[in-house]
Parts: sequence; structure tokens; C-alpha cells
Amino acid sequence: MTHIATRLSVVKPSASMAVSQAAKELAATGVDVIDLGLGEPDFAAPAHVTEIAFAEARANRMLYTASLGTPDLRHAVCEKFRRENGLDYVADEIAVANGAKQIIFNALMATVDAGDELILPAPYFVSYPEMAKLFGGVPVTPACPAESGFRLTPEVLEAAITPRTRWLFLNMPGNPSGAVYSRSQLEALGAVLDRHPQVMILSDEIYEHITFDGRDFVSFGAACPQLRDRTLIVNGVSKAYAMTGWRVGYAAGPRDLIKAMATVQSQSCTSVSAPAQRAAQAALEGPQDEVQTFREAFERRRDLVVEGIRQINTLTLDPPEGAFYAYIGCAALIGARTPSGTVLEDDVAVTKYLLDVAHVAAVPGSAYGLSPYFRISTATSEAQLSEAVSRIARAVAKLDR
Repeated sequence: MTHIATRLSVVKPSASMAVSQAAKELAATGVDVIDLGLGEPDFAAPAHVTEIAFAEARANRMLYTASLGTPDLRHAVCEKFRRENGLDYVADEIAVANGAKQIIFNALMATVDAGDELILPAPYFVSYPEMAKLFGGVPVTPACPAESGFRLTPEVLEAAITPRTRWLFLNMPGNPSGAVYSRSQLEALGAVLDRHPQVMILSDEIYEHITFDGRDFVSFGAACPQLRDRTLIVNGVSKAYAMTGWRVGYAAGPRDLIKAMATVQSQSCTSVSAPAQRAAQAALEGPQDEVQTFREAFERRRDLVVEGIRQINTLTLDPPEGAFYAYIGCAALIGARTPSGTVLEDDVAVTKYLLDVAHVAAVPGSAYGLSPYFRISTATSEAQLSEAVSRIARAVAKLDR
């Protein structure tokens, strides 16, 4: 029997991937399932990105690259931060990895010792606490409820910090909530962090270009420049450019951290594939029209889902300010009885009921550290979303509350 390392005993597989797999298995039996579990844009990547990558692959030998990315891509990332965020970085402050998740993984492997605490405001992205635990870190998950806009406040942050705190994670726009921080809100958090020099900040800005209602995006680095020497800004091409499968993430941070992350990457995957790096460079340097087109489509879908959920009086949904998810409150359903007599005891039971009866796959809020909610992805067609909301409404109407 294979010996499995004990450190894996505390780590759970991705909840969103598990939900999507359950949906696929049900669909394989012939059931018409609407899978809203994974956050993956349904658009094709911009045509010029694909064409340039394929042309380069045909014309040139695609060899190993520098561990942290080709010079051209790292230059393109520097220019992106300068152009869009008003931040000045140079190449040895840039890391490129196989998606934003590997950037985070490398950073934690390079910095987290057993017993170190990581503040992960809940609701959080499902992988954050699992990565922390993999390295012996202790997730600290202060609740950031709807009443605070699903945002961390200075008071809650101050209360969560201890001498063992190593990292604070911010995610904006947030997955699953869609919450966006203003400059003044980030500055207020920065004022707290000024008093705690042992705390590093990981600002996950992968949904930067997907904001709604005319909101301006402000990078944590731009709002709190005094914290530059302990801030890692994480981004990538997956969401804004619909390039999830290309697996290219990037980050900007202090040289010593980037160097340590390079050591981790050089001894694991070596580097990102060369054609994918060329594609990412083309995305960052080329026309940005489709980024705006995608954003407008995501906003229309957001509006459709918000209006549909509003018609279901037992569910709640504060309009997401960005990203492409709806984090739907289902407190009124807890304790309800299904037509088969099962009592819905928590949001895990709610999502199981929705999959079994409505044939809609959603992720329970417990996976994000804040219940009772469930998350659906709005990164699919308006027709699919309309049908999904209608199915949810019909399923909810069958419950005995």
C-alpha cells in the first residue's frame, strides 16, 4: 500500500473542482445538468493571441526558458503594471508561473514555516487555506459578512493579527463575493499593517479587469506604496483574456521574495511552457478591446442573475461589484424539508438538493469559509443562466419550510 505523506491529511481537494466532477458524472447518466461550479470564461481567447503563439511555435524552437519567465514577457508584465496600475517594477521583481495558483504556492513554500498564521478574510478563494495547511501554516479566517460588503475592515484586521502572523491575503474583486475595495478602504488597511512589520501582504488581483457599475480598480500596491517591500501582487491572463488553459500567472514583489520563489520553481516545474509565455506576452501587449467586451458581457450576466434571484424571496444576493460569481444567501432554506423528507441542515445539503432536483451545480459557502451561502459562476451564456435561475426557483418552491 502506498504511503501518503501525513501533511496531506489536513488538505482537502478543490471544492469547485469536486462539484464540477459531480456534475459531469450526473450528466454522463443522461441528465441535463447546468454546471455553474467552475469559474471559467466561456469565450475564446483573443484571436491574435492564439495566432501569435502558434506562429512562434512553428517558426522557432521552443526551448526551456529562464525559470521566472522570458525577458520579453517579464518586460511586458512591467509595462502592464506601469500602464494600468501606476506601479514601477523591473524584471528581477517579476515572477511568471503556471497560473496565479502556482505563484501563490511558490510564495508560501518560500516563506511559511510550521505554525505561521495567514489571515484569509472569509469568504476566501477555496485554495488559500489548503495551501497554507500544506506548508504547516495556520489559516486565520475572520468573517467578513454581507453587512460589511464582504470586505475586511481595519478593526477586524487588527484583531486578527498576532506575533505569528506571516501573511494577509486580499482578493479583489473577490472570489466568491465580487467585493471591490476602494482606495480609501485599502489605505485604512494599510494603516493597520504599518504597525505590524512582520506581516506580508498578498494581493490577488486576477479579476482586476472585471469590475461593474463604472468602478475603478485600485491595486493594493498603488494604494499603499509604503508597504511595497512586503507586498506581492498576483495576477495572470486566465480571467481577463479567457486564457484559463494556457496557465500563465505573474506577480510583482520584493527581490528577495521573487528570488526565493525562483528557487522553488526551478526545482519543480522549471518554467512555464514557452508557447504559453509568448501567448501571454501577446495578450498584455496587444489590443485590449476584447477585455472590455468580455467585461460588458459579464456585467449583463451579473444583472440577469441579480434580477432573477431577487424574484426568489427565500434567497438573497447583494449585487457583485466585480468578478463573475454570485454568492447567494440561503439562510431561509436551512431547516427546510425536501419533497423526499430530507432536512436541509446546511449549505452543503442545499447544493446537493439543487444538483439532484434542479440539476444545477453550485458550490456550498462552507468551502469559502462563510455560510450559509452557495456560489454559482456567471461565466456562461445568458440563456444558460436564465434557465439555471428558473430551475433554482422551481426547486426552492418545492421545499416545505
